[in-house]
Amino acid sequence: MPATHSAADEAARYKLEAEQSHFIIATAWRMHRQYAAAADTEARLGLMLGPLEQQGFRVLSDRLWPRSTRANVDFVLVGPTGVIIVDAKSWVDVSIVDDRVFQCNDDVTDRFANLGSLAEAAQKQLAEIGMAPGEVRVVAVFMGERNLRGRVAGVDLISEDAALDYLLNRGARLRQAQVDAAVAAAEVLFPVHHIRERAIELASPGELIITVDDIEKALETSILAAPIDDWMAFLHPDQARLVRRSFNGPSRIRGAAGTGKTIVGLHRAAHLARSQPGKVLVTSLMRTLPVVLSSKLERMAPDVVDRVEFAGIYAFAEQLLTDRGLRVNVDGSQADTAFDRAWERVAAGGILDRIDPLRDYWKDEIRSVIKGRGLAHYAEYARLVRVGRRRALSAKARRAVWALRGEYDLELRERGLHDSADLILMAETSLRAEPLTGYSSVIADEAQDLTLAMIRMLHALVGDAPNGLNLIDDGQQNIYPGGYTLGEANVSIAGRGVIMTRNFRNTVEISDFASSLVIGDHFEDIEGADWVPDETLEPTRHGARPRVSRFTSRSGHERSIVAHLHSLLAAGISGGDIAVLTQTSLAANEVMLALSNADIPAMDLRNHDGRASDTVKVGTIKRAKGLEFKQVLVVRAPA
Repeated sequence: MPATHSAADEAARYKLEAEQSHFIIATAWRMHRQYAAAADTEARLGLMLGPLEQQGFRVLSDRLWPRSTRANVDFVLVGPTGVIIVDAKSWVDVSIVDDRVFQCNDDVTDRFANLGSLAEAAQKQLAEIGMAPGEVRVVAVFMGERNLRGRVAGVDLISEDAALDYLLNRGARLRQAQVDAAVAAAEVLFPVHHIRERAIELASPGELIITVDDIEKALETSILAAPIDDWMAFLHPDQARLVRRSFNGPSRIRGAAGTGKTIVGLHRAAHLARSQPGKVLVTSLMRTLPVVLSSKLERMAPDVVDRVEFAGIYAFAEQLLTDRGLRVNVDGSQADTAFDRAWERVAAGGILDRIDPLRDYWKDEIRSVIKGRGLAHYAEYARLVRVGRRRALSAKARRAVWALRGEYDLELRERGLHDSADLILMAETSLRAEPLTGYSSVIADEAQDLTLAMIRMLHALVGDAPNGLNLIDDGQQNIYPGGYTLGEANVSIAGRGVIMTRNFRNTVEISDFASSLVIGDHFEDIEGADWVPDETLEPTRHGARPRVSRFTSRSGHERSIVAHLHSLLAAGISGGDIAVLTQTSLAANEVMLALSNADIPAMDLRNHDGRASDTVKVGTIKRAKGLEFKQVLVVRAPA
């Protein structure tokens, strides 16, 4: 019996070893086939990328992940179109359904989490050399597949037939010096995989879906694509880090003119659209600024244009109310007529007329100070500290203002009208009663010009969510009355305020000249502090001193404008890089006429949509806020 048991045991043992050996052999062959397929896939993709090196691209292959000794990066492509980390996939039967990735019937979406973290790490490190986050992308290319496009966990997914279009369709975004800097940084970030050896022979690449002719045509298209503005792709490292910075609630980015606030805000909008769910709203009081920024984003970040909404704040409020079936009728001209009727009835010749006969002052008092704060009762107005208003008001004067406000509102109601301030108050009330879903972030540019009610309305849209409310402003550039603090709007930015001090646009000479004009000025900031003009700005370059010319006649003044513009154009400066700015729309219209008579192509800033053109831009100083020009003439300025 022991011998029998021993033979049976041995038979069972050898059977188990045979089964294990069979499993090991089968597994080894399967792994061999998988790695052979992967090697073949990399070889095919390598053949596709090779010709790009003749056109200013660098192809870094077989690289290590940052801070890894084993994980492999197939390719890092660095060139005029940016930095693209490329992962070759040999998967078959791949589909993308509702932002989920399937191989056959298996959900494999989670397999892209590591690649997504690689994108985050690369963007963070390359921000140190000033590369904007949107210029660093990670893409998985499914070789042998067709008609596949998607995005998961920050990773773009494309099939082989779409690879070249993806890699090259963004045009020349980086100059050669920037490409060189990006290559140097990428070689450090992704070190050579010294220990990686091919244990198998590469299979023949086989028939490529994309031919050499396709590659050459794609390169030609890319070369002919219009180059993108430098600031869209490369920033100062301080700016690039700020674009990616995460805040755990409402935040504020403050900086004087020339520090690049608007640039940072636009890049931040694209970054937030890529990195979190929901739409991003970019808004401003200036109606044309969102239009210009939208055009810039189309060129800078075409992959997120459907997730970033640009709208003037009044247009957003009106659309919100219209979508909710709430009737609004805003007509600025008729509202002004209603105010004039109210003034004639209750204020003309009275105490307000004696304090300041200019009716616009009292329109601002009602629309920006009273309605801009949403004051519903006289007692609130009676005790209000009217920060920033030039005229002190006694109790009698305040009662007269309140009576004028009542008569004005009555005129509006009788005419079936609302003014722009009513529009904001109605939208705020609607959002408080019924929150609007779908928006994850709001970026408010030139936020110093917004009223308290506007800040409350935008806050109601996203609340205190991380990276939700992003205010970008400079209190010193405030051109509208208001005089409130964020605390009054129940918005706290404690620990989430950033001051930009490096001046990228203005020269030392321009900065010094501007500072001399505001010596001794003080202004109330929305954080509640009394500020003086910022003396910590750091201009980064020198240039010619601003020139001041004075004239005794309007005709001499206009001849000088025309002559100066002719000299700039003759020197090779594009008209599109020149702005002629005035204090009033009337003056801007007169300048437009003078330029037309001199055969100088010009465009009203109110019609500017941000697209490149060779026409001189003409408009008010207010209308030019947030825009950039190489040459600026401020005309019709008081002596």
